Amino acid sequence: MPKFQAAQVAVTPFQQNCALIWDADSGKGVVVDPGGDVPRILAALDRAKFTVERILLTHGHLDHAGGAAALKAELEARQGASVPIEGPDRRDEFLLSSIETQAAKFGAEDLRNATPDRWLAEGETVEIAGTPFQVLHCPGHTPGHVVFVSTALGFAVVGDVLFRGSVGRTDFPYGDHAALIDSITRKLLPLGDGLRFLCGHGPGSTFGEESRSNPFLR
Repeated sequence: MPKFQAAQVAVTPFQQNCALIWDADSGKGVVVDPGGDVPRILAALDRAKFTVERILLTHGHLDHAGGAAALKAELEARQGASVPIEGPDRRDEFLLSSIETQAAKFGAEDLRNATPDRWLAEGETVEIAGTPFQVLHCPGHTPGHVVFVSTALGFAVVGDVLFRGSVGRTDFPYGDHAALIDSITRKLLPLGDGLRFLCGHGPGSTFGEESRSNPFLR
């Protein structure tokens, strides 16, 4: 079994959790949702000392994807090899292609549009240090939001679908609260009470704890 480690780097004024996930034995891993503050992410990678194989995006919001293009360029220059951006589902393309426009409204000049090297779809897998993670399409917060799950490791990265004691916002023109709750109750919670997750903002939790205590799921 791989010796997985994880670290979170809070980025952008939205305090979004950029996640670093790697196998300490192989020295390989991924960066999930590099929303911005790329120098801060690179400093964390220097401390973690692993080779980034890919950048994963859960969805297209600027605070999750705004630093992906710059991080990709920096890593490829450092590592001398391709570092593909994978995800989210193609239904978030309209968000990824308008990051710079949205960022200008917040006065954030260092965020860039992102173009994935690979769009992801329900039922596919992505690899983290050779371990397959299942891709689940969990819309509601955004139309193309995806979640990465390894039942073998009992671990998931859920982006802005589910939080400790809360759920993702759906008050956007494209948001769908019913779809979000359905994604959580039909796809995530049945994976098991003990499954731990990292989320896009705040501390992580387990599916069992959220099933019992999250007021949005009662």
